[in-house]
Amino acid sequence: MIAGRLIHPPLLAALGAAGHGATVLLCDGHYPATTAVGPNAERVHLNLAPGLLDTSAVLDVLLEALPVEAAAVMVPPEGPEPAAVAGHRARLALLEGVQVEALQRHAFYDAARGPDLAVVVVTGDVRQYANLLLTVGVHGVAAADSAAGTAVR
Repeated sequence: MIAGRLIHPPLLAALGAAGHGATVLLCDGHYPATTAVGPNAERVHLNLAPGLLDTSAVLDVLLEALPVEAAAVMVPPEGPEPAAVAGHRARLALLEGVQVEALQRHAFYDAARGPDLAVVVVTGDVRQYANLLLTVGVHGVAAADSAAGTAVR
């Protein structure tokens, strides 16, 4: 029996196959998950109905199961930062050394279309700009140490 909160078999399998440097896309219900993803991406659909299971809830569970070394959020071209983006930044700020890059929509799509995208988690999130791209780190290595190649002791 699995001891952690993440118990979704296809998501566990997809994350287990993703290695260091692979990326994981958490996308809202507005994201073009068929066309704006990399060619190697495994899609996991968690979008039962609009508003059910948002990207923040998925992020909370993934952060318990997955080491993250970097992240990117989708931001509008101008105006205030959307609430979903602020929430993602706050959650990721709790992780040591994780840098969060802000990308406008088309730059975000380009990043998500890369060959390193291993997993796409499609949610029913109805908030605009609730998309997040995570870079998989290494267990037992802080994000800042990963770049330097040193293990945390």
